[in-house]
Amino acid sequence: MQYTQLGNTGLRVSRSGFGALPIQRLSIEDAGDLLRRAFDGGINFFDTARAYSNSEEKVGLALGGVRDRFFLATKTQATTVEGFEADLAKSLILLKTDHVDIYQFHNPKEVPLRESPLYECMLKARAEGKIRFIGITNHRIDNALTAIRSGLYDTLQYPLSALSGEKELDMVAEGGRRGMGVIAMKALCGGLLTSADLSMSCLRPMTHVVPIWGFQRPAEVDEVLSLEETIGDLTGEMRARIERVRSELGKDFCRGCGYCQPCPKGIEIQNCARMPFLLRRAVWQNFTSPEGREKMERIETCINCGACKSRCPYELDCPSLLRAALADFRAFIAEKGLVA
Repeated sequence: MQYTQLGNTGLRVSRSGFGALPIQRLSIEDAGDLLRRAFDGGINFFDTARAYSNSEEKVGLALGGVRDRFFLATKTQATTVEGFEADLAKSLILLKTDHVDIYQFHNPKEVPLRESPLYECMLKARAEGKIRFIGITNHRIDNALTAIRSGLYDTLQYPLSALSGEKELDMVAEGGRRGMGVIAMKALCGGLLTSADLSMSCLRPMTHVVPIWGFQRPAEVDEVLSLEETIGDLTGEMRARIERVRSELGKDFCRGCGYCQPCPKGIEIQNCARMPFLLRRAVWQNFTSPEGREKMERIETCINCGACKSRCPYELDCPSLLRAALADFRAFIAEKGLVA
């Protein structure tokens, strides 16, 4: 495992981190095994959030006994001082620790700045020793740039992968020049990339950038640990693969962040909108069961309220993407002879 300094924090973190959102779907035992497998393999940076249901609890149960041997990041979605204080207190209890290395505002609509009572909460928590560094996560490049240029944040967490565009990479480079550590979430672009090698090779030259992989299975941990032993520069073959994927996806594609939710009609927008790609990049039988078909057909109930479109951080026309995805899905199952 290689290690790097995360911006100006001084934290010497593994070049691959553990994104603990998916473990909320695992049993306590399976989550613990997965967390310890990563830790034993050299991963010393773990990222979770108060909003990830029982993820913090599972991290605390699995790794609380070795708290002095890894770095811990979590997040709050609080919009009030009282909510902030309650979130941090709860996180410390569940994580079985007296401090968090990086405490992050979780995708706020507006970046808390110096005059914000919420930012003052961060300063107070740091002065009390409950947190060490102040971070922020976001999906909007304008908010990310505001955070970078404010000089108030030690880290930024942002979606980055082999499919990231020039504007996003320029933003990340600016963060590096200003001494900010960058935590790369969704390094597989919400499942649209099927192997970690492309993103790992793309991001590796930026020493202030650390991807956190959303591990859910032992094989995924093993893949990343194996790549850590062999990863090198992008090859011509890798670049060709990236361009093929970009060509297939086009400019407007869903990253699966889920900020479009909830849908008043119960449509699983972040999954349904990506269905044309999931069918061809994963085991398609996982999506074509009667239950899967019912979820896709629910798109027919869309009332075009525009709520999803207004919440999308990538400004996608979600209703149009959904209609196109349903048409493609119907054609796909007909081609497979699955039409009832």
